[in-house]
Amino acid sequence: MRVFVNERPVDVARGATVRDAVAAFDAGLAGLIAAGAYVTDGVGRPVDASDPVGEAGTVFRVIVPAGGGVAARLSKATLRRWPKAELHVHLDGSLRPQTMLELGREAGVPLPADTPDALGRALAVGSAGLEAYLARYEVTLAVMQTAAALERIAYEFVLDVAAESVRYVEVRYSPLLHPTLSLSEAIEAPLRGLARGSAETGTRVGVILCAIRTLPPARSLDLAQAAADYRGEGVVGFDLAGAERGHRAGEHRAAFAFAVERGLACTCHAGEGDGAASIYDALHVCGATRIGHGTRLGEDAALLAAVVEQRIPLEMCLTSNVHTHAVASPAAHPFRRYLEQGVVVTLNTDGRLVDGVTLTDEYYLAHTVLGLGRDDLVKVTLNAWESAFLPDFEKVALIARVNGELEKLE
Repeated sequence: MRVFVNERPVDVARGATVRDAVAAFDAGLAGLIAAGAYVTDGVGRPVDASDPVGEAGTVFRVIVPAGGGVAARLSKATLRRWPKAELHVHLDGSLRPQTMLELGREAGVPLPADTPDALGRALAVGSAGLEAYLARYEVTLAVMQTAAALERIAYEFVLDVAAESVRYVEVRYSPLLHPTLSLSEAIEAPLRGLARGSAETGTRVGVILCAIRTLPPARSLDLAQAAADYRGEGVVGFDLAGAERGHRAGEHRAAFAFAVERGLACTCHAGEGDGAASIYDALHVCGATRIGHGTRLGEDAALLAAVVEQRIPLEMCLTSNVHTHAVASPAAHPFRRYLEQGVVVTLNTDGRLVDGVTLTDEYYLAHTVLGLGRDDLVKVTLNAWESAFLPDFEKVALIARVNGELEKLE
């Protein structure tokens, strides 16, 4: 079976591992994997050297960090077993490709590919910036315009995250983007699917409802009012998403104020498609207590210091930020620098389908490319649990349990 390593063809037996393929190309290079080098796939995502090669034609690249890097001591299989929490993942970016194809056929919606693998590749490749990235969601949303489709997608989402030991997840989406349904229908359908998935897997789920920056602020207020009605039925938070530059979060402050008054926690996408001023607006005008992404926080030293002092969590998404061009590469991401400066950073996928990653992949990326060791990753894991939109008394018990499990896992 022919694969490609550093752009050179290599023949390996079926069932061979990635390490076998690298060794067939250059035994010395394979030896460096244990000393800090790492392997990526054709679009730059790190892969575990012990993983099987997969299909013919697969492309691998071996990266040797400048200065030798840090030896990866944790396998992806180990990180998959860690009891994780995820705080920033979009339901409409996390569909199963097979489900998309089936729903597309039922609804007569044309899709950019006609097999699950091809559709996954079509939706998961890198993009030309945030606006182009958001256009991918137009494809997924096209098959999500019925209550039955929303319920199914939500149910399958929980099964998928539970399979990699995500024990708590806050999933977000915007009912405003489902115009064929009333707000109540667009809220209740996913709640049914999420509840069914949670009952089967034990993974706890909270819903964050997203207003959209480019829609009129009155629509955001409508959504905040609807969200408050479901506060005790699975909705835990309110958010603002969408194209950031030129669309200030402060224009939607009435919706945030209503959500806060009704006891909903608030987060806000900021500092990804625009600068640190966008983060300031989200925190000080809208009253958000978490920030979605926050990648450009470091542009304002005083704001960064305040975020550290007030322990405002950042919901960071390494791979997504590369796809949206918020950062040039995984190695250039400020995640590690923020962690070392005392920011409460968390790891998240953003969109499991559109970014082509799992939460385990993001942890492995932080480990292999950013050089985070086990203690760092434990801290990041606990940051997510501590930052969840859950009552404090529940978090204390959950964190104690997670700490105990992590101590037993190497």
